Amino acid sequence: MIKYQIESIQFDERGLIPVVVQNAQTKEVLTVAYMNRESLEKTIETKETWFYSRSRQELWNKGATSGNTQQVVAIRADCDEDALVVEVLPKGPACHTGEVSCFHKVIVAPGQAVGSFGILANLVQVIQDREKSMPEGAYTTYLFEKGVDKIGKKIGEEATEVVIAAKNRDAEELQWEAADLLYHLLVLLQEQKVNLYDVLEVLQKRHESKS
Repeated sequence: MIKYQIESIQFDERGLIPVVVQNAQTKEVLTVAYMNRESLEKTIETKETWFYSRSRQELWNKGATSGNTQQVVAIRADCDEDALVVEVLPKGPACHTGEVSCFHKVIVAPGQAVGSFGILANLVQVIQDREKSMPEGAYTTYLFEKGVDKIGKKIGEEATEVVIAAKNRDAEELQWEAADLLYHLLVLLQEQKVNLYDVLEVLQKRHESKS
């Protein structure tokens, strides 16, 4: 079946096809690149993204030097089979600048990611930016300055508040407390340099093993 799909792909006169790389969980577009037949075959074989560099005229494996690899979840062709969408689980930024996505220069947009996990992607980026710049007076700066003991204490407090809200059957309070818990957990993950997408990948693997 895979061989048939590759044979049906419409490469252009240079033997290339444009590829949109998308985060499989947040649905955020990470980058646009090109593949030829060989890089597409290697992507399918290794389950990591391989592209064709038009400037260097050679194949390259995303993350081979930086460690920011992309685990392939799905590959989809458009209706004319002359463009691909590759859904991935990224390990680190997609952009060489260190940004999560290459499309970080806003021209016209509300400035927020969309989709089921869009707000999580935005919040992760804000927390990362806070750790880099440490703006005075920001609560996130305060947490990073105090360190893991303070962050861990806040997680414990918020978890208790979540349980209390649930036992009180207070849906609105539960939403607020759950949001506080998620925020502090994301701060802890950043402090520990644990990527949220690695955590989501663990959940994905657990789901796959039981399905």
